[in-house]
Amino acid sequence: MEQHWKSAKGLFGAVLGPPLFWLVLFFMIPMGIVWLYSFGENRGLTDIALTGTFSNYLRALDPLYLKIFVKSVGIAGLTTLICLVIGFPVALAITFAPPKAKTWLLLAVMLPFWTNLLIRTYALIAVLRTEGYVNQSLEWLWNGFGAVVGVLGLGALGPFQPLELLHNNFAVVLGLVYVHLPFMVLPLYSALDRLDTSLIEASLDLGAGHLRTLLTIVAPLALPGIASGVVITFIPALGSYLTPDLLGGPDSQMIANIIERQFKRANDWPFGAALSFLLMYMTFIAIALQAMLSRRRRGPA
Repeated sequence: MEQHWKSAKGLFGAVLGPPLFWLVLFFMIPMGIVWLYSFGENRGLTDIALTGTFSNYLRALDPLYLKIFVKSVGIAGLTTLICLVIGFPVALAITFAPPKAKTWLLLAVMLPFWTNLLIRTYALIAVLRTEGYVNQSLEWLWNGFGAVVGVLGLGALGPFQPLELLHNNFAVVLGLVYVHLPFMVLPLYSALDRLDTSLIEASLDLGAGHLRTLLTIVAPLALPGIASGVVITFIPALGSYLTPDLLGGPDSQMIANIIERQFKRANDWPFGAALSFLLMYMTFIAIALQAMLSRRRRGPA
């Protein structure tokens, strides 16, 4: 017979105590200190006076920083949309794959987590740079096509001009999709794997095509997984720092890069803390919207 945790408070406290202590000591208290800094002012190079001012938050509403916030939200939103468009068919294919193939496909999705993000980003740089694999392949095709054109006497194509695939917004979005795609695939697979396949079979038997079945049966039933995947993908993409820093150019920096500069180069910790918590407030709003959507989907208890 199962015992309710309220009747075993000692055991429950012993199990919960160490992780709760760790969470409070190494997460809540440091976050609280940074939050207090957001209401402070610099007094010299190392002194911060906690004056209770809101000037740092008002400064964050400057059009310059608002533009960066909006751009960061746009890049994160585009990244999330691309991950959803790519991830949904992948998750669907894994769901209906044979059991043995499903194991290997899931392993392939999770394999990038076994490699450090910095190494994966540098690998992407090797692919996208001017002398990278993409431009080398395009140059080989260009030269081959030029040789064919020359043999046919249609004139010369001229030298190959490599594509600018690095240090721009394209590289940032591509890098974010490359990094965050597994965060979309796994929640989608978890939701699709629990679907009642008899509903899909009934829809097809009643004359609905595959596309209509996908849009009217599969997608609505997988909506909780879609919402979870969107939140899990959007939030890390919005706060991404390394990918825009390595793959982006001067016009491709996101809000996390601005926060990093405030703490390290500008030595303006109060303003950096205010920007950090504005980003965190946006994260809380996204999570709250996802929770509201889930409750509305479940209906009254």
